[in-house]
Amino acid sequence: MGVPKKLTEMQKRFCKILVYGDEKTGEPVSQTEAAIQAGYSRGRARTEGAELMNATLSPLVVAYKNKLDQEKFEKHKVTFDGHLAEMNRLKYKAEKQGRIQSAINAEIHRSKVGGIYIERKEVRSGKLDYKQAKQKLKDLESIAYAEEESKKITE
Repeated sequence: MGVPKKLTEMQKRFCKILVYGDEKTGEPVSQTEAAIQAGYSRGRARTEGAELMNATLSPLVVAYKNKLDQEKFEKHKVTFDGHLAEMNRLKYKAEKQGRIQSAINAEIHRSKVGGIYIERKEVRSGKLDYKQAKQKLKDLESIAYAEEESKKITE
């Protein structure tokens, strides 16, 4: 009998359902469910699904599914430039709608992607003795005082 030279419409439909999900909901489906939705009989759907995904039995079907997987990946992959452009688009959309906080957040995230902001966290271990704790408290109080003074100047 041999391997067919061309995919049937049912085989193509099976692959599309398997890659893109249920035709109505977009939810992922099993090989069996994809076979049923593609038009294969319920009684043989499990076997058909397994045979269609067997590279030895159905190399054209497996190759077509892999091609669809690759196309889906390329369509949805995240690139640096694409991500920046999307963040920029969302920022301007938020500004147009008067949602300034959303626009600011979008710009901050866009800047993080661009490397302008770098988030750094430091974890230190050890004991803090009384003198060190007292000095840290004084430092914090002086920072708070400086902030209050700068607010008075700008008002």
